[in-house]
Amino acid sequence: SLPAKLINGGIAGLIGVTCVFPIDLAKTRLQNQQNGQRMYASLSDCLIKTIRSEGYFGMYRGAAVNLTLVTPEKAIKLAANDFFRHHLSKDGKKLTLLREMLAGCGAGTCQVIVTTPMEMLKIQLQDAGRIAAQKKLMAAQAQLSSSPAAAAAEPAVETRTTATQITRELLRSKGIAGLYKGLGATLLRDVPFSIVYFPLFANLNKLGQKDPNVKAPFYVSFLSGCVAGSAAAVAVNPCDVIKTRLQSLQRGVNEDTYSGILDCTKKIWQREGPTAFFKGAYCRALVIAPLFGIAQVVYFIGIAEFLLDMLPKHRA
Repeated sequence: SLPAKLINGGIAGLIGVTCVFPIDLAKTRLQNQQNGQRMYASLSDCLIKTIRSEGYFGMYRGAAVNLTLVTPEKAIKLAANDFFRHHLSKDGKKLTLLREMLAGCGAGTCQVIVTTPMEMLKIQLQDAGRIAAQKKLMAAQAQLSSSPAAAAAEPAVETRTTATQITRELLRSKGIAGLYKGLGATLLRDVPFSIVYFPLFANLNKLGQKDPNVKAPFYVSFLSGCVAGSAAAVAVNPCDVIKTRLQSLQRGVNEDTYSGILDCTKKIWQREGPTAFFKGAYCRALVIAPLFGIAQVVYFIGIAEFLLDMLPKHRA
């Protein structure tokens, strides 16, 4: 049933995000840092420096936004894919690869309604620590400089903002469009991701089914979700880098600004080289693999069906 699908998707998203959020934060910071302004050398270096400067809970900056909105996002994504697969297979025939890809395309398009504002707010909160750390480092270097003006510089103090404050400011200054900055780049990432992920997962999962009418074991669904998620995540990582850069409202010292997808692509290619499009790719694979592995296990086990079945018994 649709309610069960929505509940399953929501539970899956909450469990997955809680497990992998620190890696997602590192991914955002690694993608946003540009040549000459590198604060972090790797995933582990980023997490260690974040804990030292911001404490353990610094790794979960922006998690509240993600946890609040990931439920409708994952619910829409998984339920929409099932909806499109159902309607594309009404003739009773097995779905062709093209139809599986069309179903994934539909799911990816539907989810951006929630994904874009969620990512927009999450990125501001995740990257704030990097920018603050960079400003403090620049101020410390300036104080050591021989320049009188530089010597007078004071260390930058980070003013922490909340998702609510950012939302209010964006709505006040730009209206609802402010929350949907980077919509085109989000579509450019999420639609191809779903086109790759859902058909790949469905076919991998079928390999573990002894009978077409019986669900695959949970570990098959988990591994299928991990493999399909990792493959799709790496494939669309260049789009994720562009999306992250476009949605960042604050920039570090001497960092580029971008007017759109083409401008961002051109500047990254010219100033940072083609390898910059794969910044944070392994972090993204580490995030997506367990996230979708857990999501598919919860979704296919059907926790919601169990909960919904218990309601009438409880009332009785």
